[in-house]
Amino acid sequence: MKILKTLKTLLLVTLGLSLSQTAMSEPTSFSNAKKTLATKIYTDNDETFYCGCDMYYADKKGKPWLTPSHEACGFKPRKQEKRAARIEWEHVVPAWYFGHQRMCWQEGGRKKCRKDPIFKKMEANLHNLVPAIGEVNGDRSNFSLTMVSSNIASQYGQCDMVIDFKAKKAQPTDEIRGDIARTYFYMADKYKLRLSNQDLKLYTAWNNSDPVSKEELRIHNLKAKYQGEKNPYITGEKSPKDFKNPKSNAEIVYDSLRESNVESYLSNDERDALKKIKTEFLKVLNPS
Repeated sequence: MKILKTLKTLLLVTLGLSLSQTAMSEPTSFSNAKKTLATKIYTDNDETFYCGCDMYYADKKGKPWLTPSHEACGFKPRKQEKRAARIEWEHVVPAWYFGHQRMCWQEGGRKKCRKDPIFKKMEANLHNLVPAIGEVNGDRSNFSLTMVSSNIASQYGQCDMVIDFKAKKAQPTDEIRGDIARTYFYMADKYKLRLSNQDLKLYTAWNNSDPVSKEELRIHNLKAKYQGEKNPYITGEKSPKDFKNPKSNAEIVYDSLRESNVESYLSNDERDALKKIKTEFLKVLNPS
């Protein structure tokens, strides 16, 4: 009996340590995540996300600095040569997308949200972070990753990333569209973000046309090790068919009113008006 108790105690301690280590491995801030990406995941054998340019470590003030090789991919800066000469860590799903509806963002933008523990976790999630040429990262901003007009000329030499500044849209290359789709599904699923019907259709198509590659899986496995969890849309445990949009604010309010039986106190005209209000809310909150 003593042996069994000892074994049980050891098992609980081991399990506790394992859970503790998993929790510790998750980045606690965006700056912490960037260090992990630069030192543990991406090396000088990897490529930038949007343009596929080789990366190497250059000496900067006595420290190794991850730098893109423009010559290797035929990249040409559009305007900002200085920013184009460095690597920046890009949120595939923009910080604005998952942050702007939070109270902290409305009170003080991204800076204020860095004190919000939930936002900090979203901002630091490794599965949503990729290396990008600084200028491309800045140009993409928080624009939607989608399809743009075909009459936009090449902006970055041989890099096929296209930015439509007027429409606030960015079109990625064929080779990474599936990667982007699986990142959006993961982030929306994990943090209860809504995807428009248009985005759902587009990202489902991208997921199907650009399946998971060996390189995507290799990078994913490294990120999963330090993030403490996998992206099930990459591992195959989930597919776009499994994704369910969370209820919108309008639906939650309407359902609450309905469950409270408030309609029983309304006239027929008032009930019709309530339904119309819900319909209008849904049009605003859930554009197709």
